[in-house]
Amino acid sequence: FFFFNDTATTEIYTEQIVGSVRCVQETDIDKYIEGLKKGDIIPERELREVCELAKEILIEEANVQPVRAPVTVCGDIHGQFYDLLELFKNGGEIPNTNYIFIGDFVDRGYNSVETFELLLCYKIKYPGNITLLRGNHETRQITSVYGFYDEIVKKYGNSNPWKYCTDVFDHLTISALIEGKILCIHGGLSPEIKTLDQIRTIYRKIEVPTSGPFCDLMWSDPEDIEAWQLNPRGAGYIFGSRVVEEFNHINGLELICRAHQLVQEGYKYWFKKENLVTVWSAPNYCYRCGNVAAILEFSEDLSRNFKIFNAVPESSRSVNPKNVLPYFL
Repeated sequence: FFFFNDTATTEIYTEQIVGSVRCVQETDIDKYIEGLKKGDIIPERELREVCELAKEILIEEANVQPVRAPVTVCGDIHGQFYDLLELFKNGGEIPNTNYIFIGDFVDRGYNSVETFELLLCYKIKYPGNITLLRGNHETRQITSVYGFYDEIVKKYGNSNPWKYCTDVFDHLTISALIEGKILCIHGGLSPEIKTLDQIRTIYRKIEVPTSGPFCDLMWSDPEDIEAWQLNPRGAGYIFGSRVVEEFNHINGLELICRAHQLVQEGYKYWFKKENLVTVWSAPNYCYRCGNVAAILEFSEDLSRNFKIFNAVPESSRSVNPKNVLPYFL
């Protein structure tokens, strides 16, 4: 069992693991956070406990998780740990700033382990101040090919920590809804999903399927078209202005915030009504794309402010634990 206050930290986190009760002290979480910032990783046994506790917190969240403003929305991070630290410097440290991360924490970058572990520790310490959404890279299939698996084996010497983390992936929620007006989701929309209630009914505690509405929400992309077309990525769809306008009208939304696509300027509004925006938070993506990153701040009255930031020198000096296959942007 465990207990926590939704908006404050607690002194002890307790969970049941394989028949024996272990305690994760608040001081332990603080120690892990400080160690990660210094370049350390959480020891394997302790990481298992952290993942078990994170799962218990995450599973209580709804598929459409309500979030209060003010809050800051962040796009893909992709293992660029030192740029994530720069993001917090620009946007404000937790819990002074509340955050929604729209998935794709891992793969591509060389510090996916540190990135995901830090976000999990923040989720445990400040559960009401950070919302973690699932992205298309938070799956066993994708992470086994595009970096996270290899990085874990290199840093831990075995694949057990990868199993702990991918189990957490299955507990991540699908979307967040800011003040009932702003929908945050990693990829986009699905021709099988017309209402938020349909998202609420998806069984999410599984590997993301290769087709169907759950897959579409993780993989789909906007395009300057009217309706639907097959996505050249090979999963999900591309969707146009009429699709977004109808979905927002039916569900009383002002804006959809999504990530999933590299944007050189850090963010991009779509369509004439600017009712969908892509937010990208990994600067100089893959250490070579030269793009800036953005985060989107919503005030209490839902007014918007983009903050732009660049990659830090430490990021470009990150060491590749192992070469990975080329992959579409």
